[in-house]
Amino acid sequence: MYKNILVPVDVYETSLADKALQHAQFLAQSASGEIHLLHVMPKFSAELTRGFIADARKMDEFMMNNAREKMNALVKKLNLPQEHIHFHIRSGNIRDEVIKMADELAVGAIIVGSRNPNIQTHLLGSEAASIVRYAHVPVFVIR
Repeated sequence: MYKNILVPVDVYETSLADKALQHAQFLAQSASGEIHLLHVMPKFSAELTRGFIADARKMDEFMMNNAREKMNALVKKLNLPQEHIHFHIRSGNIRDEVIKMADELAVGAIIVGSRNPNIQTHLLGSEAASIVRYAHVPVFVIR
């Protein structure tokens, strides 16, 4: 049923990623499926980087390389054949990039980690709530 699973991860919040990955691995193993990890980096605005283009490029390159290293470390935690695990790094709004990638890959489900809620988000973290609200496929929220 869930042959293609998308797991958005923040490589700097590995505790959230670890919980979501455990669930994704279970579903992928039971269906001989594939896992797609997605890390979304913030996009630098032109106003913020004006006059510092070279520095912004260096920072972007550093963040991409750092994210790749951390994604590779996450992949090693999974007990699946390497050819069944893919990772993607994008820049932009988290919700928009997750929804876009889910549609592009025709995933069967999205599994997202969520931190403890606060009064503003009621039941879910703000990013998880936004993904649940706009996704076109089932979303599993893992705490």
